[in-house]
Amino acid sequence: MKIKDIPNDDRPYERCLREGPERLSDTELLSILLRTGSKELNSLELASSILALNYPNDGILGLLHLSLPEFMSVKGIGKVKGIQLLCVGELSRRIWKRKAREQVRIFQTPDAVAKYFQEDMRHIKQEQFYIMLFNTRQVLIRDILISQGTVNASLASPREIFIEALRYQAVSLILVHNHPSGNPEPSMEDIALTRRVFEAGQLIGIHLQDHVIIGEHTYVSMKERGLL
Repeated sequence: MKIKDIPNDDRPYERCLREGPERLSDTELLSILLRTGSKELNSLELASSILALNYPNDGILGLLHLSLPEFMSVKGIGKVKGIQLLCVGELSRRIWKRKAREQVRIFQTPDAVAKYFQEDMRHIKQEQFYIMLFNTRQVLIRDILISQGTVNASLASPREIFIEALRYQAVSLILVHNHPSGNPEPSMEDIALTRRVFEAGQLIGIHLQDHVIIGEHTYVSMKERGLL
């Protein structure tokens, strides 16, 4: 069935104009963003196929984390539509993160740090290593992706970390990285890096507050574990 064969009142565009975007389903919203379908599927059916890539786990949240090859595995999604979907996910991720940053300006607990990063990190298939930089009032200056590694190893060094900290005149920092396995238990390498960064920070006057490791709906704080 083509979109034009659907009764006018049930078409996504018309429903959006009449009732507002908040009344549309995830499939209807995505079909509007896709604009057109394929030879075999209309835009609603194509949207449903994309959302099914992550069903029953996350549905529309998969748009934040699916890769171009994964999008293009759906029949009817070529490179152009795949890139559009990547950009939709990235735009959503940035809006979400900016909103989270505005809501939590002062990160006083590991739980606040974990909530800031968790949705962003929990589907990533590689380790990502971030630093959070703070000023004298303990307000976040910015967070910076230092490195992205393989499935089970990120690449970070105290040198890279403190180059960024000094560039933004930070007085303290928090290390954050994810474990793609979902298990946030720190490895020996995680512990060793944390200690090296702490000791280097003591020498130059930039305090390492914590190292938070993000897992699947959970996290570990090195400070809370007494490893810092």
